[in-house]
Amino acid sequence: MGYKVAVIGATGNVGREMLQTLADRDFPVDEVFALASERSVGREVSFGDDAVLKVKDLADFDFKGVDIALSSPGAKVSAVHSPRAAAAGCVVIDNTSHFRMEPDVPLVVPEVNPQAIAGYKKRGIIANPNCSTIQMMVALKPLHTLGKIKRVVVSTYQSVSGAGKDAMDELFEQTRGIYVNEPVPPSKFPKPIAFNVIPQIDSFMDDGSTKEEWKMVVETRKILDPDIAVHATCVRVPVFIGHSETVNVEFERPVSVEAAREALRKAPGVVVIDEHEPGGYATPAECAGEDAVYVSRLRKDPTIANGLAFWCVADNLRKGAALNAVQIAEVLVRDYLGK
Repeated sequence: MGYKVAVIGATGNVGREMLQTLADRDFPVDEVFALASERSVGREVSFGDDAVLKVKDLADFDFKGVDIALSSPGAKVSAVHSPRAAAAGCVVIDNTSHFRMEPDVPLVVPEVNPQAIAGYKKRGIIANPNCSTIQMMVALKPLHTLGKIKRVVVSTYQSVSGAGKDAMDELFEQTRGIYVNEPVPPSKFPKPIAFNVIPQIDSFMDDGSTKEEWKMVVETRKILDPDIAVHATCVRVPVFIGHSETVNVEFERPVSVEAAREALRKAPGVVVIDEHEPGGYATPAECAGEDAVYVSRLRKDPTIANGLAFWCVADNLRKGAALNAVQIAEVLVRDYLGK
């Protein structure tokens, strides 16, 4: 017996990826509902290779009888409709930022803290972390187990797909405009993104950091360990799909590169590609469409006691969003909702 599943925000980048991931992983569904705003009603979206779903209006959809909702419509919309779905008895796995830091809503990366899923019963909502946080958590968990982490300094190089389809279109049009001498002014980003990098993701806060950087700090503490100190710098780069990160880790005790590499090789969701030669590392181009977090450039940091550094990349639409949500749903039905 399968489950009735709703995908909220089904016409967006992440919503479409959620539908594809559900099909790819043979999630046990009896029926799938594609939901979006009124302007998208009647549009068709794919579910797997063969099925086509007609988009329904989220605003008047009745969630009664729906078991699970995978939600990625934007924070303001989710603030209204995720609680409405939960009140109807549907467990919501929410990909927006709205619920992540609420103390009675679990924030989950299944490879890291699956036990937190049990907390869904308080509100009927489970939060999916920020895309850049997710891939870092998958890589840091085995290292934290190996030798407790004191401090993390991370710089991210985040693709435009993290800002939505319009952002991807802007990169494409600006790149084309450069070649045909027809400049396209920025609208989605504060400066041109083509052949450029922008050291701002989300709005600025009073201390000079951005909200994206703040998310990485507070989400790491909620998911992995409240005692870890985190400093983040988040940068948008002209890549369509795939986030990259340089991560510098300080441990409480010595951890060798060899021990760290072995722990990462054994960790679920991690692939180590770390050859000390040209091309012996992973880049966003290889990770697009893949489920794993790829770790490369693992090395000792001699400037601090007990320091290591590494590079990691992941598909932000898959592991950074849709896949993580579906993996949460898989644990949910296996351990809590079994029919």
